Amino acid sequence: MTENIKIYGSEKQLERLRNNDDIIFACVLSNTAVSKIPGISGAGGSPELTPYTPALDAELIMKNMALSLPEIAMTVEDGDPTPTPGVLTKATFDLLNIPFIAINAGLEVTPKVPYIELNGQPGGDLREGSGVPNPKEIFDNALITAKTLSKLTSHIMIAESTPAGTTTAQGVLTALGYDVRDKISGCMQINPHELKNSVVDAALAKNNLKPGDLKDDAFKAVEVAGDPTIIAIAGLAIGSDVPVTLAGGTQMLAVCGAIKAIEPDFDFSKIAIATTVYVVNDETSNMLDIANQIDENLTVYAADPEFEKSENEGLARYTKGSIKEGVGAGGAILYALLNGKTADEYRAKVEEIAKAQME
Repeated sequence: MTENIKIYGSEKQLERLRNNDDIIFACVLSNTAVSKIPGISGAGGSPELTPYTPALDAELIMKNMALSLPEIAMTVEDGDPTPTPGVLTKATFDLLNIPFIAINAGLEVTPKVPYIELNGQPGGDLREGSGVPNPKEIFDNALITAKTLSKLTSHIMIAESTPAGTTTAQGVLTALGYDVRDKISGCMQINPHELKNSVVDAALAKNNLKPGDLKDDAFKAVEVAGDPTIIAIAGLAIGSDVPVTLAGGTQMLAVCGAIKAIEPDFDFSKIAIATTVYVVNDETSNMLDIANQIDENLTVYAADPEFEKSENEGLARYTKGSIKEGVGAGGAILYALLNGKTADEYRAKVEEIAKAQME
């Protein structure tokens, strides 16, 4: 059902995913203290609850319930709740029963479900000059994990759940020298660019760095201005012996920037980014421009679940700029559309799950 998929680049990865039941969906989970800065993220319902968001996402998908808190937290703007993007991802798992693996890259709150441990630590507050204390260890453990997963599948789709991850993505891309100021997306209708810029500027200043000073050193860029998820996914993508789809929004651009710095000759035709139309169409950001800056062979797919047709007001808010992406939603929608499900069938399942979560 490619009429609901916008293609920016090659169709090669679509053919690898079409009618492919030999796939693993791996979601990398981590926290960063940046998420506790008021106004920077809409995840979790409040800054204080953001440490629980990744754990709750994994619990929802694997157990269909919240275990770490009494209920699944929702993003609230102007008093209106919007369902977590984990609901969008779970719809694909319920429809197609594909394997899901949670990977802990550095969590403050670990999920009460099985997960792979990369021995990472939660990210710090960038304003204090500290992003990730052990990026090389996380990366090396991710390489090992990817080698193992590659023996179990023909395709790995990698997602993320990291509140405030767009700010840390901006930090890493800025440190690497990419022109991303006011081009990074976010999970709220009003993108807090000024706040994000101030956090990234403070991170670089605290370390006596200018944009681009770390263009050849992804590990230092993550250490100074990133989060554990970015370097973990870079390790998974580089270490994989099978094709990889990066299921996410602008955070995955930071992953690709890190990959480019670690392996300048990396063949980006082996991977692609799958996101939602809500990220690509976001007028407060420019995902495609950043992708082109990183590598001309980096393909982006944007899946459209047609939430403007939904009777669920929370889902309809996705079309107005709330949430947009997360927990691999874009990749999950893409996979459903390529494997026999129409947008109507997919949307009906999302509505069913969302309704159950709100009861």
